[in-house]
Amino acid sequence: MSSDFSNKTEATKSKPKQKPNHPKRYIFRSMSVAHVDDEYDNNTPAGEPYHVDKLFPNGDIYMGQWAHTRPHGHGKCLWEDGCMYVGDWLAGKATGKGKFSWPSGATYEGQFNNNYMEGEGTYTGSHNDTYIGKWRRNTRHGKGVRTYDNGDFYDGGWKMGRPHGRGRYHWAATGHQYDGYWRQGAMSGAGTMAWANGTQYEGSWADGFPRGNGTFRWSDGSCYVGVWSEDPSEQSGTYYPSSSNTGGGFEWDPQEVYLVNLSDCRISPGEKIPIFPSEKAVNWDCEEKVYGARRATLRRLGNGGAHSLGSESSDSSDEGGGISTSTEREAENGGEQQLSLDVLRGYRRPRLKIKPAKRQGLTISRGHKNYELMLNLQLGIRHSVGRPAPATSLDFKAAAFDPRDKVWTKFPPLGSKHTPPHQSCEFKWKDYCPLVFRTLRKLFKVDPGDYMMSICGNDALRELSSPGKSGSFFYLTNDDKYMIKTMKKSEVKQVLKRMLPAYYNHVQAFENTLVTKFFGLHCVKMTGTAQKKVRFVIMGNLFCTEYAIHRRFDLKGSSHGRLTVRPECEIDSATTLKDLDLNFIFRSHKSWFQEFCRQVDRDCEFLEQERIMDYSLLVGIHFREVSRSGEPLIAETSLSRGNGDQTSEGVPPRLSTADLSLHFDSNRLASIKLGSNMPARAELTMRKNGGEAQLIGEPTGEYYDVILVFGIIDILQEYDIGKKLEHTIKSFQYDSTSISSVDPRQYSKRFRDFVFRIFRDDV
Repeated sequence: MSSDFSNKTEATKSKPKQKPNHPKRYIFRSMSVAHVDDEYDNNTPAGEPYHVDKLFPNGDIYMGQWAHTRPHGHGKCLWEDGCMYVGDWLAGKATGKGKFSWPSGATYEGQFNNNYMEGEGTYTGSHNDTYIGKWRRNTRHGKGVRTYDNGDFYDGGWKMGRPHGRGRYHWAATGHQYDGYWRQGAMSGAGTMAWANGTQYEGSWADGFPRGNGTFRWSDGSCYVGVWSEDPSEQSGTYYPSSSNTGGGFEWDPQEVYLVNLSDCRISPGEKIPIFPSEKAVNWDCEEKVYGARRATLRRLGNGGAHSLGSESSDSSDEGGGISTSTEREAENGGEQQLSLDVLRGYRRPRLKIKPAKRQGLTISRGHKNYELMLNLQLGIRHSVGRPAPATSLDFKAAAFDPRDKVWTKFPPLGSKHTPPHQSCEFKWKDYCPLVFRTLRKLFKVDPGDYMMSICGNDALRELSSPGKSGSFFYLTNDDKYMIKTMKKSEVKQVLKRMLPAYYNHVQAFENTLVTKFFGLHCVKMTGTAQKKVRFVIMGNLFCTEYAIHRRFDLKGSSHGRLTVRPECEIDSATTLKDLDLNFIFRSHKSWFQEFCRQVDRDCEFLEQERIMDYSLLVGIHFREVSRSGEPLIAETSLSRGNGDQTSEGVPPRLSTADLSLHFDSNRLASIKLGSNMPARAELTMRKNGGEAQLIGEPTGEYYDVILVFGIIDILQEYDIGKKLEHTIKSFQYDSTSISSVDPRQYSKRFRDFVFRIFRDDV
């Protein structure tokens, strides 16, 4: 790219420098392109657009109008991976008419708003999947026509990317057609389905199937009128033959409509948009601050020191002793001389690098040392959950919580009257308090069939690579919904003898409790000489979410030993970080923050009453916008200007319910609850280098849009004689307030104080 690009840059500079004493600076001799911190070297007034050609350090290119540190007017942005936007810009964001193209050949041409496809627009996929119509926040929303890549056709209303309202869908392969109402991508409401063979159904629909009053007609004029349902016991109706049909009896099952007629009437998933333009947007403020601050810092050091950081050469004509281009490039590429203002002030700026999420655990296959144990566990769970049980009441007598309320079942390999034959060794299975845990699963809205399939389906469990600090082993189901933890005998006694009745009452009283959800407590006793007993509890996996977890933190509110000793390059999405690694303050909507505070108080009071300590708040963070290089993109800064919707304190306003509806479809909105898939803003914090450990860093005013998942875990540790002895010994060696092992009352107070400092109202 070279000389043509360089000549174009020189030609498009609007005015020459007017100050005679200002020294000339040459950034690159081989490619003279305007850099992010050079726009004020000319005399163009701030805010008045002028033409620039910019090459960014990551390889992105921008050519077009520029004003006040960002694109403004008409311009073209070409990303290093081949994506390109050509069109209107407003304060650094694609706004107005434009065209976005992907390397695959897909294109979108139409209206943009704040980097989102919004308004009238046409999307043409790489496999001829086209949509012409209304858009809202990157999703099809409003009236539109879509031709799918398989030839199917839909003309009608859309909502959050799915057919919604009145619309007509035509199946190209079969010739079938539906004309009627839709809801969230499924046929719902009044509508008519016409099959290619001449039959049709006219009536009510729900979730893609006939439900309610409706009429099924054959091509000869005969019809069936009645009430429709997928459940045969709820189906009723009357057959009316046509005048031409003089035959005798008529045999037809209305369930054929569900099993046969509708079997090839599936809605095409269509071609997915590779990546949204809003995810490709450059954070111009971030580029300008980081890139410009480093260069300015190096210049000051070069001018004020005894000698320049760079060496004199023919490429440098800065008479004030400035740095050479080679040193600038070394600093900007992360060399040893890369400095920033934050470092000079004594602060340690955290580096955020998001690596691709890894699937945790090793699949337990034949030959694994715990393969038979897994088979035994799955057989036992299937037996326990599938066993008929009387209707459960939410109120139990004390006997239901008795540790002696357990059921032993023997599983011989050849099977028995109550157990199936199997290929594992003979074992015994114990079910603790089965009635209580069956009711807990009902309280937690766990479907018995789904529960059994997750744990006992065809897919094997996965064993986490290393046991926890307690020595327990952890296993994950293939769908990540449930975690199985082996337990010590003392922990089982703690759950059964003391805690289970209070735990049951607590989760029954508070639906949004943050404490760990327990679904079952069991024991496997292997036969033979070893007579090995393995006790385990089944829990909900906190991080079973549609969002990739980029960072996870285990937070206790203490400082001793609460730093992850691991090189930066080894930290990934599966690394559990600790209190002194935390570099964020989380700001959430006022209503959620208030409910969060109330629930943390309730849960901590419950744990304190049960003499429990050493629990943690496990927090998972999903960054909603991440650059191609793996760095989370800053959404807002408290110093950003030119934005007329900021509060009086300069902090960007929080998301309203209306704003949330723009960011999330209806399914995702329904999944948002306390501790699960909660949208928030994470403010970056920095700690000072050296000195005493700083539990919470100083706010920087830089905000990231995030999704939070969190809950209180490890709630089975009682403040017993062992923990009391640990507290006494460590108090002689360290500050007693910094250690984890403290009295439950003190632990609860410290935990709450810490949590309420890192979670705040987004005012």
